[in-house]
Amino acid sequence: MQGAAAVRRTVLYAVLGMGVVGLCVAAWPFAKAHLQAIAVMDRVAGQPVPGVARALTGPVTTRDSDFEMATADGPRVVRARLYLPQGKPNAPALVILHGVHHLGIDEPRLVSFATAMASCGIRVLTPELPGIKDYHVSRDSVRTIGESVKWFAKQTGGPVGVMGLSFAGGLALVAAEDPAYGPSFKFVVAVGSQDSMARVTQYYLTGREVRPDGTVEVLKPHEYGPLVIEYEYLESFLPAADLEPVRAVLRAHLYEDPKGEAEAMRLLNDAQRREVQELENTSLPATREKIAEAIARHAYEFPELSPERGLGRLTTPVYLLHGEADNIIPAAETLWMASELPQQALQAALVSPVLSHIDVEAKPGAMEEWRLVHFFGLVMRAAETPGK
Repeated sequence: MQGAAAVRRTVLYAVLGMGVVGLCVAAWPFAKAHLQAIAVMDRVAGQPVPGVARALTGPVTTRDSDFEMATADGPRVVRARLYLPQGKPNAPALVILHGVHHLGIDEPRLVSFATAMASCGIRVLTPELPGIKDYHVSRDSVRTIGESVKWFAKQTGGPVGVMGLSFAGGLALVAAEDPAYGPSFKFVVAVGSQDSMARVTQYYLTGREVRPDGTVEVLKPHEYGPLVIEYEYLESFLPAADLEPVRAVLRAHLYEDPKGEAEAMRLLNDAQRREVQELENTSLPATREKIAEAIARHAYEFPELSPERGLGRLTTPVYLLHGEADNIIPAAETLWMASELPQQALQAALVSPVLSHIDVEAKPGAMEEWRLVHFFGLVMRAAETPGK
């Protein structure tokens, strides 16, 4: 009897042991994705990566990978850069789209993030969006995004993940809604992005935006938003003769180039200097009135730059991340997108107090940090899961 009991215990322990091993095997992809997320976040923040997460990273090779896209004016070369994990030629693929910044794909935070993602075993493509690089949010960038995703999907043999920062995230969703490009999208991650350009531009005038639940978000807009509107539609503010000299000043101002701004200012006449002063002081009643007029005059363009009109039909998986303190594109925009997406398409939505626009602005508490890790863990898992 005692021998039989011992045998039963041995069998029971073996079964339990196999069960634990089975659970560990099943849970490993989830755990691995979250460890990779920790590695990415720590690398981008310049923090030491914990040993267990560091073990999942490796060296990265970077190379330029320009390609041609067709346009109405003939072929155009799209400048692009590849970040490749060494020794993993068939690694999952991800397109990362830069935000509105004059450095484009050379912007240091983008380079750091793309390198960190590639170190975790993801092939990353960063195409340059000329319009967005020069502070223009236009339909041309939607086409460049779509063609970039389509090209990379062809190179890698299947649909690819896409992450868009700031306005590029909203334009990526617009491209994903287009039947010509949608099949090349494996998923979309929109970080600090717009749902409705009409709402965002009105926010620049009022500092208020209604959320889907009827409550109102009140937050003073960053001067950057109204300045981009002025720069985009400068012909609505100035006589034709003053456009280029004043544009040079505003461009240097937006590019955070004080030396270039001072040099451009020296070339202006007195009337043009007064125009610049009025444009840069976006709180002046006369300037605000002109901004309102420019927005009204160009409102017909906004639907083509807004995901809202097609989100209800989107089947591509979507992940939404927004900073609670974002005063360039308010977080209410992500709440609107989350409310409009079909349940099967919305994979995750997070509004985080740790973020402002696309930057970390506050030291996260344990729970806020976990939520960010979990969000990026879900993205890493999606990148490594076979596509549609």
